[in-house]
Amino acid sequence: MAEPSLIEQIIASARWAPSGDNTQPWRFEVIDADRFRVHGSDTRDWCVYDLEGHASQLAVGALLETVALAASRVGHAASFTVDAQAPDTHPIIEVALRSAPDEQPDPLGNYIERRVTQRRPFSSRPLADADRQALESALPAGYQVLWLAGSRNRWRMALLLFHNAHIRLTIREAFEVHRRIIEWDATTSEDRIPDRALGLDALTVKTMRWAMQSWERVQFMNRWLAGTWLPRVQMDLLPGLGCAAHFVLIAERPPEGIAARLDAGRAMQRFWLACAGRGLQFQPAQTPLIFSDYARRGIRFSTDERALRAAERVRGRLVGLIGEENLVNAVYAGRVGYGKEPSARSVRLPLERLLQR
Repeated sequence: MAEPSLIEQIIASARWAPSGDNTQPWRFEVIDADRFRVHGSDTRDWCVYDLEGHASQLAVGALLETVALAASRVGHAASFTVDAQAPDTHPIIEVALRSAPDEQPDPLGNYIERRVTQRRPFSSRPLADADRQALESALPAGYQVLWLAGSRNRWRMALLLFHNAHIRLTIREAFEVHRRIIEWDATTSEDRIPDRALGLDALTVKTMRWAMQSWERVQFMNRWLAGTWLPRVQMDLLPGLGCAAHFVLIAERPPEGIAARLDAGRAMQRFWLACAGRGLQFQPAQTPLIFSDYARRGIRFSTDERALRAAERVRGRLVGLIGEENLVNAVYAGRVGYGKEPSARSVRLPLERLLQR
């Protein structure tokens, strides 16, 4: 069997970058021995969480940072050129590699494959100063971390997540997404989220699987059997309380335009990899930012009027927590803490399915 080429080695590592619901919105085209293209895409046409493709663009940015880190592990540097003629729905970025034997590999590259999402509660032990400083130092210039730590802030954030989750679990637009992105009876999944990584107990998973066979079943559960309560408690309230701190990554200015969102994705990936490097568990909490942005911009993301009003309330809670300016400049949010690594996780499509021939 032939040895993988330099580009194949780099892409094999870079494909482990995070993406919303493990959608992996990228494919790769090899140009020559030291150049390749990233062909991005987005899921805005079917995913309510991908407002104007912003979430997918963050993911592509995370991929680019992972390409740079993977290249540094094999003695190379990567530069990126965004095709200005390509639409935002399908961004194209050319990657050029050059030999850099005298440059020290970025240590964050050691944690590319170890970076995971843990959706279960962590310890509530506060972050050690050294860990907090390491995470802040991992960010590039132009970004800072807003920490929401301490029992009061964790409780406020847990309640916000609990109320925000009611939107996720009661609108048909989100139901269609969840039905598409969960792989049932699975510990790993190449292109979805395995049900055993959702952070739910076995009975709730079984009930959810039954309900998600149809929208009518979901409506019946929600109306007559308090169907959102157990998932919201297990996936949002208890994890929101069980962490060292919540965080929001804040940019210097609002992340407008694809270049800004690619940069934000690169910053997010560095922060997440720094967590992995410090042995910290991590879970994103992007949907409050997404629903808040829908509300701020007056975009009707659902036919359910109650959900639109709920998004306004989520935005109000976020403004109360972090302030209006920080919310407008926010690029990513989540929680971190000390705890066990997950026993189930999303994996990735094999290299041959990601390469365009």
